[in-house]
Amino acid sequence: MNTLKTTVLLAALTGLLIAVGAFFGGTKGMTFMFVISILMNFASYWFSDKIVLNMYGAQAVTPQDAPDLIRMVSNLAQKAKLPMPKVYIINTDVPNAFATGRDPEHAAVAVTTGIMRALNYEELEGVVAHELSHIKNRDTLISTIVASLAGVITMIANIAQWTAIFGLGRGDDEEGGGIGGIIEFVFLVVLAPLAATLIQLGVSRSREYLADQTGGSISGNPLALASALKKIEYFAQHRVMAEATPATSHLFIINPFSGAGGMMVSLFSTHPSTADRVAKLEEQAKKTR
Repeated sequence: MNTLKTTVLLAALTGLLIAVGAFFGGTKGMTFMFVISILMNFASYWFSDKIVLNMYGAQAVTPQDAPDLIRMVSNLAQKAKLPMPKVYIINTDVPNAFATGRDPEHAAVAVTTGIMRALNYEELEGVVAHELSHIKNRDTLISTIVASLAGVITMIANIAQWTAIFGLGRGDDEEGGGIGGIIEFVFLVVLAPLAATLIQLGVSRSREYLADQTGGSISGNPLALASALKKIEYFAQHRVMAEATPATSHLFIINPFSGAGGMMVSLFSTHPSTADRVAKLEEQAKKTR
């Protein structure tokens, strides 16, 4: 079901991108944005992992640097039947973790120094298993493609907004003027980026549930992962990771901006509620007893 939902959401986002291109520039605009999206997706496919890791100052570690962590990742990767990913540590006190990479053969798992101190061994094992699940399910590639397409749509909407403000758009006597032009403007400036955001969040949320379930199976201890989620959520509620950006918040196991805002932030959160995730993991644990 989660895989089907992701496919539907990706198709919807691609269709929205084409529609926005057609609204903004007709056939030429649609063709132009199609080419741009291909170039962006190519860059996302090959270089997104390096960009994100460098953004957070992540340092690659070896068995000599962090023997327990490397051993943990290696054991869980074997259970998940995955190649050994590269392991990185981010020097920040805020507990969190993410996975990146275009496929299982070119993947990386990054954990913060804070998460290594805040969690016990079983909890950290659950977190690593969750991140390996994202790699196994190829979520890291999906998330970067969706983010790229959503970003393009938002960029077009911003261009359309400034075009309308400075009167550089089509006149009322041209095709699309009058009521049609108003509808087009509303679509570009408000509805398109909103729809792109909701689709992006839908993909991210559905994949988090699946990664929790798969991670609980890989580690063999869903309750440890549930406990880890609650601890990380607590820290995220009280301290925002200084290095985090909204563009990459969906990569983390818990949204690093969980404590920054109220109802609207919750509505547009890249993750399902931690309480719902914990409840599902507890139900999973009951079924595996």
